[in-house]
Amino acid sequence: MAGQILKSPEEIAAVYQEFAQFPSLSSASVGPDVTTQYGGKYCNIYTEWSQRDLERNENVKFCRHYIVFHDNRSIVYSGASGNSTEIKGELLCKESPSGTLKAVVRESKNSKGEDKQFLEVWNKNRKMKSINLTVLEKHGKVYEDDQFGCLQWSHSETHLLYVAEKKRPKTESFFQSKAPELSSSIAEEEEEGMGKPGKKDKAVKGDQFVFYEDWGEGLVNKSVPALCVVDIESSNISVLEGIPDYISPGQAFWSPGDTGVVFTGWWHEPYRLGLKHCPNRRSALFYIDLTGGKCELISGDSSSVFSPRLSPDGCRIVYLNCEVFGPHLQCFRLMMYDWYTKVTSTVVDTVQRHSKGNFTGIYTTFLPVFCWSADSQRILFASPQRSRQDLFVVDVLAGSVTLLTADAPLGSWNLLTVNRDLMVASFSTPNCPPCLKVGFLPSAGKEKEVTWVSLEDETLIPDIIWEIQSLQPPSEQENAQYSGLDFECILLKPKSVQEKARLPLVVIPHGGPHVVFVVDWLLYPAVLCKMGFAVLLVNYRGSMGFGQDSIFSLLGNIGDQDVEDVQFSVEQVLKKEQLNSEQVALVGGSHGGFLSCHLIGQYPTMYKACVARNPVVNLATMSGATDIPDWCSTEAGTPYSMDIFPDASVLKQMLDKSPIKYVAQVKTPVLLMLGEEDRRVPNKQGIEYYRALKAHGVPVRVLWYPGNNHSLSKVDAEADCFMNIALWLIKHMKL
Repeated sequence: MAGQILKSPEEIAAVYQEFAQFPSLSSASVGPDVTTQYGGKYCNIYTEWSQRDLERNENVKFCRHYIVFHDNRSIVYSGASGNSTEIKGELLCKESPSGTLKAVVRESKNSKGEDKQFLEVWNKNRKMKSINLTVLEKHGKVYEDDQFGCLQWSHSETHLLYVAEKKRPKTESFFQSKAPELSSSIAEEEEEGMGKPGKKDKAVKGDQFVFYEDWGEGLVNKSVPALCVVDIESSNISVLEGIPDYISPGQAFWSPGDTGVVFTGWWHEPYRLGLKHCPNRRSALFYIDLTGGKCELISGDSSSVFSPRLSPDGCRIVYLNCEVFGPHLQCFRLMMYDWYTKVTSTVVDTVQRHSKGNFTGIYTTFLPVFCWSADSQRILFASPQRSRQDLFVVDVLAGSVTLLTADAPLGSWNLLTVNRDLMVASFSTPNCPPCLKVGFLPSAGKEKEVTWVSLEDETLIPDIIWEIQSLQPPSEQENAQYSGLDFECILLKPKSVQEKARLPLVVIPHGGPHVVFVVDWLLYPAVLCKMGFAVLLVNYRGSMGFGQDSIFSLLGNIGDQDVEDVQFSVEQVLKKEQLNSEQVALVGGSHGGFLSCHLIGQYPTMYKACVARNPVVNLATMSGATDIPDWCSTEAGTPYSMDIFPDASVLKQMLDKSPIKYVAQVKTPVLLMLGEEDRRVPNKQGIEYYRALKAHGVPVRVLWYPGNNHSLSKVDAEADCFMNIALWLIKHMKL
């Protein structure tokens, strides 16, 4: 029964360790149908999961197989098949269309500790090919990320397509000693064409220290991607030529008939900006013909294009689209390109303002790799809708959008794949870790009749309860241009509370600012709640999932509108709930850290403790050091242009929006957590705030995490962050 907060570091660590063991689903694939001798059908579902291993200090990947017996429309029987198996060294894997072959890109270390990459092809119970990509030196490292990376079988299953870093010329010092040249053989060049290392390139002098731009946070050392094709039979690797020099290709797949390759191309001139979580970069859809080598544009070239997906019948390509610059994450359009008529149409447009209970728009940045219905008439995807995440199906010809989880439990749904209309999804809530569900997509017009089946029992945490609360800002805080907008917060509480006990409250505003908390399984809030805290997750105006107007209402109003929304939500929940108004604390990262630092400056007596992870504290000083300078301009209310740099008036505007402006008023003890390798919000932001707080005599502590970037997500850093957060709150909330 709550009323007594867990204070012992050993007890807190035990709860954290217990909850950290719950795995998350990362991918799934559906194998071919098998018909039994009695006429029944079944298929295997292959799933990949990730789990924190605190002892080994790493995220462990493992796979688990399930078997599903069905009659094409409904599931007759389903269950797990065998135990989980750890996956080691796999960067990418993909089954061939028929399901008979499997391709794997694997990384391992040699005896010298150097990384080596291999491309493997498996056939049933044997490895039929293993190509050492590192030795061949056709390209740099293979891209395994979601942004550029792919591993695609040709429809004929004779070739594989992937993305790797373009080969760079070898360099050496002007003073490099020459080794005696060995005798060469004419066979070297012949061997090179057969997938074997050939003649060594001549080193270039004076280029040892040339600067190569990369694509920023989460894509460090990824600069110039190249499309690579492997001939399975000969093991020959070709790097595709003909792609414009100003384009970085990725998200590629084979065109109908395997005549060429379709890919998304991002402009990297005049310079690269951070791309991860920033889909609003100039990009377009391209087609390169493998017979003639011609590369052509097949979409507009003045907007942003991403996540293209080819229909099973090869007739249509759908993709997501938005304008260049503006808010990084926003409401996106679903577009469709007809392969044969060459006509592009809008399937689902942006939703400016939604009415209660209706579709709020598309906010996902990635469609599932397999997202089409078997008849190539419908598209499936998951998207935030206010503070929940649901599954939807869209008729691509009619443009109608249908909710697939209308009668399903409230929570966070994520579509992993759909194959032959068998959908595989993950489901979670704030008190239920991710679990796997399957269901058949009903025929058109009957989608709401879908029946979901759990492949394993759900693990509920009965000690935690939660609810979504809707809030309307007071009239004096209305946005004059975008009036009438509401917002929401998610409140987590211990289920049992001692009579007359008032819970301490931890307030967590999200980062972004244009992201959203959905009713999902979140490790930190769950452990805090289990410790005895109430936790408030605030989706202020500007969050995704509430319509485009809500997102655009925040531009130029950060530091004011979002701060007021968080403060108003705290005041309202303190009035309604059994909480202690003298024990309220803030925990936030990135823009959530920005808001936390603002709140302790603008409301200096309200909050007893503050934790800020990689916070933005001064937009003016951040704009010249971050991988996303456009964010600083856009959020401060100034349109961004790559050839215009902030003048004194713009820098003043940025400074006026920043938490550093209020630092002299801060009284709350602050714990700062900084990633040494943060490219998004450089750690100098936190150091700047640390010095300012020290100068004003405010208790402050800095934790510095080597090898960690903006997310602070390495297993040891994540665990250490939580323990220090918990102990900081206990100490300064006087619990």
